Amino acid sequence: MSTLYDQSRTAREESSIPQEKLSTRDVQSLTYSFSETTNTLPLTNCKEIVKMHTPVSSLSGFVTILVVQIIFGIVFGAFSEYGKEVLPPKDGEVLPTNLGSYPHFQDIHVMIFIGFGFLMTFLKKYGYSATGFNLLVASLMVQWALIARGCFEMEEGKIRITLGGMVGADIASATVLISMGALLGRTTPIQLLLMGLCEIAVFAANEYFQLEYMKIADVGGSITVHAFGAYFGLAVSFILRSKKSDLTTTNNLEGPSYTSDVFAMIGTIFLWIFWPSFNSALVSGADQERAIINTYLGLAAATVVTFVLSVLVSHEHKLDMVHVKNSTLAGGVAVGSVCNLLIHPYGAVLIGSLAGLISVLGYRYLSPGMLNKLRLADTCGVHNLHGMPAVLSAVFSAIFAAAASTTEYGDSLYTIFPAMRSNLTHIGGEHHDEPIPFGGYGRSAAQQAGYQLLGILSTVAIAIVGGLLTGVVLRSPSVRAIPRDKQHDDEDSWEVPAP
Repeated sequence: MSTLYDQSRTAREESSIPQEKLSTRDVQSLTYSFSETTNTLPLTNCKEIVKMHTPVSSLSGFVTILVVQIIFGIVFGAFSEYGKEVLPPKDGEVLPTNLGSYPHFQDIHVMIFIGFGFLMTFLKKYGYSATGFNLLVASLMVQWALIARGCFEMEEGKIRITLGGMVGADIASATVLISMGALLGRTTPIQLLLMGLCEIAVFAANEYFQLEYMKIADVGGSITVHAFGAYFGLAVSFILRSKKSDLTTTNNLEGPSYTSDVFAMIGTIFLWIFWPSFNSALVSGADQERAIINTYLGLAAATVVTFVLSVLVSHEHKLDMVHVKNSTLAGGVAVGSVCNLLIHPYGAVLIGSLAGLISVLGYRYLSPGMLNKLRLADTCGVHNLHGMPAVLSAVFSAIFAAAASTTEYGDSLYTIFPAMRSNLTHIGGEHHDEPIPFGGYGRSAAQQAGYQLLGILSTVAIAIVGGLLTGVVLRSPSVRAIPRDKQHDDEDSWEVPAP
């Protein structure tokens, strides 16, 4: 198809009509003559080729993005206000501050904009799009997450903007970037925008449902962020999957080069270094310190297991960069739901080791099988890095919840597992106005374990259904798609310097 398009473009250039001023009649004339001279495609297909590659169709997508940004600005103007702790104090009142969370906010920012962005630069000719679209999507989704999540916590009809809310919005944007990894190289900016708008809306509702009604423990977001983002993205990818006939066509850009792999490794290192901040940002005190320690140990153990197992299962018994770039991070995901629990150092090492194991095996055996049997493409392997380790984390959260008691945790047990409280008024005299959880308060440890498992099952189900519906929207004829021969190529959206 690229050869045919080149012929069409040459004919159009020779017509001396500027591309941006082509009228409908010009396009019809050119495509008709093109079909006569090539005698290879029907007229309607030739029209579709010209339409699919004109700058006008790309320009309309970016205009839509601008319109969305304007709408966000209007919503912020009409329905948002600074949180009380951000406003100047009055009459000598002392207000709480979130400034202590700013270092974590910075670290998560680095993960979102550098870590995720560079991790996706492994495709040999998709570095502009990986880093650029990551910046664009994250910038939009942080704003949308502030609005969507804020709708569930409005005060006097206003969304209160605080630094704590910004941290939560940053974490929420990671779900879209995870899903983007499953679709990397196969979507346009407008498709990413539409997916992000749908995903954050569903994510915010599911997060509120899981944390406020199910009362699950998920400090590091393994359930609500990693599992949700992975299976939402895979569901969208399933709807956008290629035809069986296209699988025989090889796109030589759908793979790494030596240089692109080195750049991707930069993303891995940034994510590895700052992952403890991601997992510990939403807690404080001893809980935060445990979260940092457990995350680090989980990452270290996953890294060692990844290197060893990569040599064992690779074709030539050499290290595979795919494993090193991704599976070394699986430990951070796997300890997310339990990072603030008393899992003990050996528990963190065990969980990290298992995460590295299942991640490497997933990249080596499961991903190729998903592509060959289901035609389900997972460009970055988010199922192996985020999906399966998140499920592992949820299983361990149920195990440790079942063993939790006041003997070990003291009163902090009721901070970690709020639904296990028998009487709200006994906890530090706090005023609690959160929703009543399912089944009421006074859960036993075994019941809390059951809700942890129910949390991951319901999250995966919601993510898959939401992803399938979103995929239908993205596959709509009114939404521009990238033809297969133009996928994984920056030249579809960027001005690329000549080699």
